[in-house]
Amino acid sequence: GREASAEQRFFLDVVLVAIAEHGLQKTAVAARMTYAAAPDALQGAVAAGLLGAGSVVLGASESCGRLLKDAAARIAAGATPDAAVAAEAAAIKAGGGKLPGYGHPLHKPRDARAEKILALADERRVAGVHVDLARRFVPAAERAWGPVLPMNVSMATAAVLLDLDFPAAMLKAIPLLGRTAGLLAHLAEEQEAPIGFRMAAAAEDAIAYGNDDDEK
Repeated sequence: GREASAEQRFFLDVVLVAIAEHGLQKTAVAARMTYAAAPDALQGAVAAGLLGAGSVVLGASESCGRLLKDAAARIAAGATPDAAVAAEAAAIKAGGGKLPGYGHPLHKPRDARAEKILALADERRVAGVHVDLARRFVPAAERAWGPVLPMNVSMATAAVLLDLDFPAAMLKAIPLLGRTAGLLAHLAEEQEAPIGFRMAAAAEDAIAYGNDDDEK
């Protein structure tokens, strides 16, 4: 209902750039293999990549946003910030869950994207309660689980965008938008240097069926 502020536009660009490209990950593999099978349907290949977006891939910002909102609600009800994040971490652990927004299979031992987003938020003075809570979850999680992995881009994205008054319901949409651009780049490359069928052949070579020992 209003024009985006300069800071909202700036950080939207930052986030889109940070998550647009991820190498030959699941979404790109699905898109490129689909294009190899149906080169007449570019939109179908893009859709194939996006259909794999869920709570593990691309949708983690949404889970992080819910976690931050729940912690903020505890503060609104009278809890201190440290008590709020400790209670959320304890509840997740008690339910056998994993803390969203920390650790990454590729970006380790630290996620430079998350560090840069938070540094920019500090530098441009937009960091607020959600960035503060995201940072407090690290020691809270260590008390609940022991040493945890560093914050990843999903948590940094959710925290900064919430502090900039982006609607929580859009926290999943923004990574989808960025990854769409990345998929289109992969598909442009697939047209010039196709690897879709090579990836399928590699999967056939890597997996043996009918032998329990091989499958393990």
